[in-house]
This record gives sequence, C-alpha cells and structure tokens, in this order.
Amino acid sequence: MHRTGTPLARLLACAAVVPVMLVAGCSSDSGSDSGSKNTGSGASKSSGPSAEPSVEAAKYAKLPQPCKALSKETVKDIVPKAKDAGGTTGESDDSNARGLCSWNGLDGFQYRWLDVALQRFDSDRTLGSGESRAKASYAKQVDAAKGAADEKGAKGLKSGTAAGVGDEASTFRFELEKDKEDFRNQTVVVRTENVVITLNYNGAGYESGKTPKGEDLLKDAEKAAKEVVASVAEANGAGAPADSGKDDAEKDGKGDTEKDDSDKTGTDPSGSDKGDSDKA
Repeated sequence: MHRTGTPLARLLACAAVVPVMLVAGCSSDSGSDSGSKNTGSGASKSSGPSAEPSVEAAKYAKLPQPCKALSKETVKDIVPKAKDAGGTTGESDDSNARGLCSWNGLDGFQYRWLDVALQRFDSDRTLGSGESRAKASYAKQVDAAKGAADEKGAKGLKSGTAAGVGDEASTFRFELEKDKEDFRNQTVVVRTENVVITLNYNGAGYESGKTPKGEDLLKDAEKAAKEVVASVAEANGAGAPADSGKDDAEKDGKGDTEKDDSDKTGTDPSGSDKGDSDKA
C-alpha cells in the first residue's frame, strides 16, 4: 500500500504541471523564448501579402472655377465684346472633378468662340495613380480631337505640340466652312499632373469682315491654355510657373512644332459655328 501511493502521487503532480506550462507558453510575450520569436515572425510574414498595395497620391486635389480659370483681361483680349465676360458655366455633377465654361462675342464682323473643359483624376488603388489616369485620358482626348474634324468636312488640318504648356500639350487647327462663313478652328489638349484641359477656340469674319489667320488664333489659344494650367496650380496652393501669364501673348511660339495633317482626321470643332453663339 505504501509503495503504490508514491507513483500515483508523482503522476498527479506531473499531470498538474503540464497545463501550467502550456498556459505559460501560450500567454508568454516576453520574447526571451526563441520559439515565441519564431511564431511571431511567422505571423508577421503571413499578414504581409494581405496588405493593400499603395498608390501615389494625386498632386492636385481640386479644380479652379472654370469661368475664373482665365482672367477677364484675357477673355477681353481674345473674345472681344463677349456676351458675358464672366462666361457661361456648363453643367457638372461634380465640380471638383470636371468643369466647363464658354464665351462668345461679335465685335463688328469679327466673331470669336472659346470654351475650356477641365477634368481631374484622383488616385485609386484599383485604377492607378491620378497622373497615370490623366495620361490615359489625355491620349483619348488627343485621339478624339484628331477624329472629329473629318466628320465636319474640315480641311487644312495641322497638328503639333505646344512647348512649355503643362506636362504635355497637343495642338490642332483647321478650316471649316459653315453657313457660307469661313471659320478657323483651334483645339489645345493639355495635361498638367492629374488634370486634363481641352480648349477650343475659333473665329470668323462675317460678311465683309476679314477671315482671321489660324496661326494667330493658335497663339492666343496656347496663351489661354497656359493660363488655365497656372490657375489649376494656384487653386491648389502651388505657385504658377515663372513664365506663365499674359507675357506669353508677346511670344511667337518658338519651340512649338506643327505638321500638316490635311489628309488625316482632325479636331472636334465644338462651338465652332455661329449657331453656337445662340447656345451660349
């Protein structure tokens, strides 16, 4: 009897020790045990792949008011005697993502139309960075500009690039006859960081008025586009480029390149006929 009691007591003692060791091992976070370190390291590694990939933040978080993207002085200069110097704002379901403004005026027999459209892209983990999305949109806008003039029977299409306007800029100009009037149409498509700008500018000399020169109108269009780029930067608290502003009106477009695409498709002459003056 005495001999059988001792092994039983020892067995019970061992059985009581085992759960304590297991609990201590599970709850221990002292880091002194190498096994605990390995377990923690493994947990950290397994959680890595589940983290969402990062995407570069978009530089510009908002757009300027479209009808204030150009100064009144600029509007007065390139759209003389505009019906409304403050411009006509287009409808937008999100003014922080897209905006549109147009102006038109008749000074004697000289008619001018100008419209500016802006679109901003946010960064998205699924769709990509704001800048990459803007680059894709810019390419689409350029293709759209190339494909629209042909639908209107335009002629003399010339395409080119505008030096010093945003991060990249394409220009298109062509001639179009509408209601027996000869119009000169210009389109400038610009990307500045995560914002895409499309500017249409056209003019005509009604009746005895002299038809304006396309190259002169293109200079004005590029100057206006550059001012819109500066307005986007200023709306986001960034300084405008040192060479931006009205002084560009005095420049003759040195550094710009242009080629004759008269046998290719051309730009979208939105607002390019005098019927559009009534729409505004």
